[in-house]
Amino acid sequence: MKIHEYQAKVLFRKYNVPVPKGEVAFTVEEAQKVAGTLGGYPVVVKAQIHAGGRGKGGGVKLARSLDEVKQLAGEILGMTLVTHQTGPKGQPVKKVLVEQGLNIAKELYLSVVADRATAQVVIMASEAGGMDIEAVAAETPEKIIKVYVNPLNGIQGYHCLQAAYGLNLPAAAVKPFVQLLNNLYKLFIEYDCSLVEINPLIITADDAILALDAKINFDDNALFRHKDLLEFRDLDEEDPAEVEASKFNLNYINLDGNVGNMVNGAGLAMATMDIIKLAGAEPANFLDVGGGANAEMVENGFRIILSDPNVKGILINIFGGILRCDVLAEGVVKAAQKTGIKVPVVVRMEGTNVDAGRKILADSGLNLTPAVDLSDAAAKVAKMVGA
Repeated sequence: MKIHEYQAKVLFRKYNVPVPKGEVAFTVEEAQKVAGTLGGYPVVVKAQIHAGGRGKGGGVKLARSLDEVKQLAGEILGMTLVTHQTGPKGQPVKKVLVEQGLNIAKELYLSVVADRATAQVVIMASEAGGMDIEAVAAETPEKIIKVYVNPLNGIQGYHCLQAAYGLNLPAAAVKPFVQLLNNLYKLFIEYDCSLVEINPLIITADDAILALDAKINFDDNALFRHKDLLEFRDLDEEDPAEVEASKFNLNYINLDGNVGNMVNGAGLAMATMDIIKLAGAEPANFLDVGGGANAEMVENGFRIILSDPNVKGILINIFGGILRCDVLAEGVVKAAQKTGIKVPVVVRMEGTNVDAGRKILADSGLNLTPAVDLSDAAAKVAKMVGA
């Protein structure tokens, strides 16, 4: 789960990670009111959406007076902000964060992230902080410091000092940086985060260190332990189809292709998407209905796939284990009858009760194309969508 910058800074404050003074505003009038409490100008007006690159997209502006706050908040609120992370459609801005302006001496990059390859937590830092950190990672990766922390032992003093010295911090900033990093790591662990990122982490002219930006992603599988985080969820920032799928415990991610697919098992779903591309078509979604899916879940998955106007064909790939093939077939038939399906559907199924499942599909009277194996299924659906 992602949250907004202003929400991440609520958690930063809870864990004593220094941040600028500021508050969220949903209207121009609220933005002006917040600006008046910050003790002077300039102030920064920042669009709040679940995407990076807001500054380059025109969503972060400096205001030097109350009139400029009014003008800039009016321009940003309601705009469709396009960044490298939103895609060309962009994301509408419904709220802004108004913060005090600071005298920045240096911009740094700092993050804590889970590294599955090493089963460790990685502290990443760079002197080349700011908006172009992706370019730094791609073009000059040697400028990025990586400090590996064994999560069983936790963060130690030498981890913090390794990061601090790697950043060439001034002597006065080392102690507050070490404290900040310890607190950041504690937040990362205690809230089951997959990413905590500060870009930029700034050093001010008087050697104070603050998180000018804040980004936190949480492991969805651990949210049952953090009921307080659920109030941070902003459904307006999520794909409507993905929100709908979550209501039925379906793992769905919307993509840009034209072949909808329904699979049971994440690994099998990834393989299905790969073979669709290999056949010359493009997957329109990732949909794992899970091993324990029932006919209702299959029906809802089918309905969600069909809600995407880009879908020109559907590939159903099921290996019947816990989810029996006859249960899948019943769900497909019910969904097809209810939705009045108008796109071709290719079905490949193997496993438990496969003969019963195939009979249900054959007796349905629907235009469902069987496939011998996965390669055959991908080739058939690619041909149907004109790939």
